[in-house]
Amino acid sequence: MDGALMLAVQLCEWGSGPELREVPNPIPAGEELLVRVDAAGLCRSDLHVMDSGTEVFDYRLPMTLGHEVAGTVVSAGPSADNSWIGRAVVVHGIWSCGTCPNCLRGRENYCRSLVRRPDGRLAPIGNGLGYPGGLAELMLVPSERALVPTGTLDPCSAAPLADAALTAYHAIRTNSAVIDNRSVVVVVGVGGLGHLALQILRTMDVPHIIAIDSKAEAAAVAESSGAHEFYDSVSAAAQRLTTLGGTDLVLDFVGAPTTTAPAAAELRNGGSLVVVGSAGGRLTAGKDVGLAAGWTVDAPFWGTRADLEAVVAQAQDGLLRAEITTFPFTEAISAYDRLRNGSVTGRAVLDMSASRTRKESHQ
Repeated sequence: MDGALMLAVQLCEWGSGPELREVPNPIPAGEELLVRVDAAGLCRSDLHVMDSGTEVFDYRLPMTLGHEVAGTVVSAGPSADNSWIGRAVVVHGIWSCGTCPNCLRGRENYCRSLVRRPDGRLAPIGNGLGYPGGLAELMLVPSERALVPTGTLDPCSAAPLADAALTAYHAIRTNSAVIDNRSVVVVVGVGGLGHLALQILRTMDVPHIIAIDSKAEAAAVAESSGAHEFYDSVSAAAQRLTTLGGTDLVLDFVGAPTTTAPAAAELRNGGSLVVVGSAGGRLTAGKDVGLAAGWTVDAPFWGTRADLEAVVAQAQDGLLRAEITTFPFTEAISAYDRLRNGSVTGRAVLDMSASRTRKESHQ
């Protein structure tokens, strides 16, 4: 395979759109495993990376994008476990050190190597976020620690598990102390993450799951995903929440000025506000700011490998399924355009098999 080329979607210049380019095929060394990419999800955080610059990210360009990846292991480095070859997998996109205190605690998503540089820039995290990602025909992972087997799951359904489902699950699991058959839980934003959070909550027998989204078309998705009620804004839900005595948990997947602080005001005593979105919402923290007694605020990041194993298991049991819109790999650039203008339903996923089949038919 030396000298062979493959297609990859790369960010070549900060502040610019991605480009479809030919790059050399990667070759695994050491403990590395080579994954044939079968499907890859697109995420709004990719747009944030594109729109930023060297003052934010300590990433070397050009960089292949893509941190939601499902595929098949096709090769292994000399020190890697060959038994992975041929297995269908999803990639855990946090490539942690494995040795720091947080990694040893099983909290590798908070690995101490994934920090801001002294100059304030963010260090590389994993595939598509500092290291070559999965918007390519092939992708290297550093070791088997980055892989979770998916069995017979369809790759296009498996890819969003790597971020959209994983992030939602981690946010819920780490706040499960306030979730039971007496809880009121509010999910703000019924998008790629929010609709999966609703499905996860549905499995936990929560009696009052309230979904909030400004898009009217999100109502049907919210209902099918497990929401009991739907409102178009936090203010519109306020009267109902007052009737219920407030909420135990707010999962804010928007994180905007119109969601974060207003939602915090609806917390019951001991309630938790979990801010996942990053749309500029702010909250003044303090014990004298008029919030409920014992309130907490949490800003979780992604999820652990064990969390990814859990969401894969839920997907295999038919309890969790992402709503997706698929695109052929060769239409990745236009798919990002649609993601940016908000015209994608559910999660945008590149179906690599369609492009691969056409390529093979012309050989």
